[in-house]
Amino acid sequence: MSIVKEFKEFAMRGNIVDMAVGIIIGASFGKIITSLVNDVLMPPIGLAIGRVDFSQLHIVLQKAQPAVMEGEKIIKPALAQVSMNYGPFIQTIIDFIIVAFCVFLLIKAMNKLMAKKEAAPAAPPAPSEEVTILKEIRDALKK
Repeated sequence: MSIVKEFKEFAMRGNIVDMAVGIIIGASFGKIITSLVNDVLMPPIGLAIGRVDFSQLHIVLQKAQPAVMEGEKIIKPALAQVSMNYGPFIQTIIDFIIVAFCVFLLIKAMNKLMAKKEAAPAAPPAPSEEVTILKEIRDALKK
């Protein structure tokens, strides 16, 4: 079997297509949740805790220093500020918790819908082959 044919069989499997659709929808869902967090939930949370913008929280480990020059000669090069930016990390944790909660609610709703489908009365099962044969014998004996 040629590699092209094998790849075609692999790519056209139903579960591969389903997975691709799931990834695309998941990426869109991620954008929706990111907007929900950044644009709807974080402003009131920031206001409630004193107008804190999480993305700006950091600890300065080394302050920036300008270069020391003597004429055209650099005696000491400039140093950039070094900081530990924990604010974006907090923001990412909050985003994750909200996304996880939304996924939980989505799965919970889907499970509830599936339970309703399963609870719907099903048609009675067809009688077994033995029961069918016995009924035929009974009917033949009655005649």
